[in-house]
Amino acid sequence: MDVIKKTILLLVILFSVVSFLSAQEAEVSFKVEQDGDIGQIEATFTIPDGHHQSYEIDDEYAQFYLYSETPGLELGQVTYPLTDGKEAGEIIKYYNSITLTLPFKITDPELNKIDVDYSYQLCLLSGACLRPMFNTEEISITPLSELLEIEQEAVGETSSTSKALYFILLAFLGGIILNVMPCVLPVLSIRAMSLVRQSQGDKSQILKGSLAYTFGILISFAILAAIVVIIKSTGESLSWGFQFQNPWFVFGLIVLIWVFTLSLFDVFQLRVPGMNMATQASNKGGLAGSFFSGIFAVLLATPCTAPLLAPAIGFAFQQPPTIIFISFIMIGLGLALPFLILGFAPKAVKLIPKPGDWMTTFSEIMGFLLFGTALYLLYSLYYLISGNAFLHTLTFLLILSFACWIYGRFAGPISSVLKQWIWTIVALALIFGSAHYLLDYNTDTVIVGDESHNPPTAEWQKFSEEILQQYRNEGKPVLVAFGAKWCTSCKVNEANVFKKDDIREFFKEKKVELLYGDNTRKNELIEKWLTKYQRAGVPFYIYFAPGAEEGVVLPEIIYSSTITNLIK
Repeated sequence: MDVIKKTILLLVILFSVVSFLSAQEAEVSFKVEQDGDIGQIEATFTIPDGHHQSYEIDDEYAQFYLYSETPGLELGQVTYPLTDGKEAGEIIKYYNSITLTLPFKITDPELNKIDVDYSYQLCLLSGACLRPMFNTEEISITPLSELLEIEQEAVGETSSTSKALYFILLAFLGGIILNVMPCVLPVLSIRAMSLVRQSQGDKSQILKGSLAYTFGILISFAILAAIVVIIKSTGESLSWGFQFQNPWFVFGLIVLIWVFTLSLFDVFQLRVPGMNMATQASNKGGLAGSFFSGIFAVLLATPCTAPLLAPAIGFAFQQPPTIIFISFIMIGLGLALPFLILGFAPKAVKLIPKPGDWMTTFSEIMGFLLFGTALYLLYSLYYLISGNAFLHTLTFLLILSFACWIYGRFAGPISSVLKQWIWTIVALALIFGSAHYLLDYNTDTVIVGDESHNPPTAEWQKFSEEILQQYRNEGKPVLVAFGAKWCTSCKVNEANVFKKDDIREFFKEKKVELLYGDNTRKNELIEKWLTKYQRAGVPFYIYFAPGAEEGVVLPEIIYSSTITNLIK
């Protein structure tokens, strides 16, 4: 029995000792400090009374440490307090509490937590040490991607106003430059000639005409901005001139210009049967004509991307609806500025020659320029529809011209009211009947965007991200160009640069790979690239040098020197 009692007593004593020793653990709390991609982890160990924690300086096998094997993290050296001036091998004892610091650097922008491994080994004041304790703590951190967004938001709050004002100013200046673009100049000249006529009468009519012209421009840009906002709300990507990717829009604009030009050659004058339009026009002061001239100017301006206009619209397309509307209105004010100046400073009209026979000649010259504009749009339409549909379009324009001649010849003011109505109905019947029979721009008659490839010269390959990446992997220089057949600036650059023999030889000599993306019809891949680089639309050029991580974006208007200076 004594042996059994002694054994039981010994076990109780051992159990009590083990329980006591096991219960003596340090309390560990963690704190993380982060500044961008760098930071530090602080682990505070609270040591119970009657115990201490020992640390031998530079002991790689110490049981007192902080460590992490979390991917996407670079660690520094753990900082142990009270080690300054001590040498390797010396032992330091910590009492009460001690904080270890582990610096780190984040290399994975999506990293949101760190697993920290830690260990300690408490010792009694008598010198006996307890068993080591090993554990892992999960610590949350803010991913770099979120920090970047937060920083961008903070920067955006402080600089968004100045940035928006900068691009709005660019939009205004770009609108001014649009006045001298070949798309707009004919309408601008015709409206100026109209102001010359008005200047011989009531000077107030000049102001009214200028304001009507401006109002037509602003209404048109406001409608265009509303269309952009609506389409953006559906998740679609847009670029400047997107409406010229629709064959019906191009055709409608051709018809408007064609009819307007026929009126310049006095083929007909638009009037309501039974009314003297000359009297009506004199009473209204030509305000309706000024208003619709403003609309014409906007319709013709969209395929022309002025140098300052591309970044401004590229910025606007990425902004809320309010900025989109303000940007488009500022473009309109820039486009209307010359006539606003004439309206509020009518003496400037004296700089224009006085009315005379020259005005008839000038009107006819502008008519030929507008016919050229219509021909340019027909050229664009050719790449949007099939050959059969294009021939039907030409046939319709012939019938439209004949109908306008009938209207002008037989429905004039000297004819009776009955004849005016009869011949007006005949002309309209010819127009709508032939349109119904000839015009059909459905999916069977149009060219699919992915199938179109109309590069400046034969050396240009069709753009694809796979081919681009292949050439970059091979260390080859690559020039990427995005254009469209309706893009005036694209054609100017192609004629002045890409089609020149010396530049073509230069590309061969430098072994530059040429990739061309055709955005004549909507191309989702090209739209993605335009959005990525915040460009308003085509033309868009980007050069990838061998070994370069990023491409170099070229300006919208380029010269031979632009290419030769960039590609050494």
